[in-house]
Amino acid sequence: MTGRGRFASVFRAIICTVAVAIGWLAIAPETRAQDIEPRLYSNTPVGVNFLIAGYTYTQGGVAFDSALPVTKPKLETNSGVLALSRALDFWGHSGKIDGIVPYTWLSGSADFDGEPVSRSVSGFGDPLFRVSVNLYGAPALQLKDFASYHQDLVVGAALQVSVPWGQYDDTRLVNIGTNRWFFKPSLGVSKTEGPWTLEATAAATFYTNNSDFFGGHTREQDPIYSAQAHVIRSFARGIWASVSATYFTGGSTTIDGVDKHDLQRNWRVGATLALPVNRQNSVKFYGSSGVSARTGNNYDLLGVAWQYRFGGGI
Repeated sequence: MTGRGRFASVFRAIICTVAVAIGWLAIAPETRAQDIEPRLYSNTPVGVNFLIAGYTYTQGGVAFDSALPVTKPKLETNSGVLALSRALDFWGHSGKIDGIVPYTWLSGSADFDGEPVSRSVSGFGDPLFRVSVNLYGAPALQLKDFASYHQDLVVGAALQVSVPWGQYDDTRLVNIGTNRWFFKPSLGVSKTEGPWTLEATAAATFYTNNSDFFGGHTREQDPIYSAQAHVIRSFARGIWASVSATYFTGGSTTIDGVDKHDLQRNWRVGATLALPVNRQNSVKFYGSSGVSARTGNNYDLLGVAWQYRFGGGI
């Protein structure tokens, strides 16, 4: 393989990782666990780091808690994010650790018990951390060995955790933080054939109780079960694009033991375009929209992210 071909092969692998960390761009507390994330289990040379900064805009029925009697939401959020990701060797298997800290500006209005209410708030969201490991088909490789690697079938697993450190006020209907933990294990399969990659991921999100929910009540929530599918096309010079769909269901809540009858059953679709700028920098554009939403998540999202990579012999 020529030097240029080797560089292109490595760069394609590096730019894939943008989608892993940037897929976490925080928008609203009730939707963070359901982000669309293509290329979650792509291989990356061991020791490479990724520093990411991004911006996301959302509009529509987002951010209000489904356990509250809120209707006709008209909300906008503007979110900035800083994230750091590192590729690691997990006993011969490639993997990554990721961390993200979001900051959100939220404003808008809705009807609460038939009366109009409004809210304008800004602050840090709950930080997110994840460990992912490729269990099959993506061995841990140094940068110098990566040129000979060709992805075929990859099977991976991940665990994502949300820590309740974000802005929260129990006297308010709308908050940026959630005042609870969630734990999201997932399992995914990726198959590459030529320039095309097909991916599927299944996940479950488990929540701890919020014991200080809107006026000092206790809110409990059942797990949310989700599935994602992605069709990804690679192009020359490290460019790639994807179209995606996700479905999630579950998440019924109780307030002080009273069932709120708010089962979620929602569809979303999205698209992503990743563009290299030079050897160490790349840009990603992405968007998604609600197709069908039984409760919440019927919003539109647009975002852009910049990535800088370093370490690992680059």
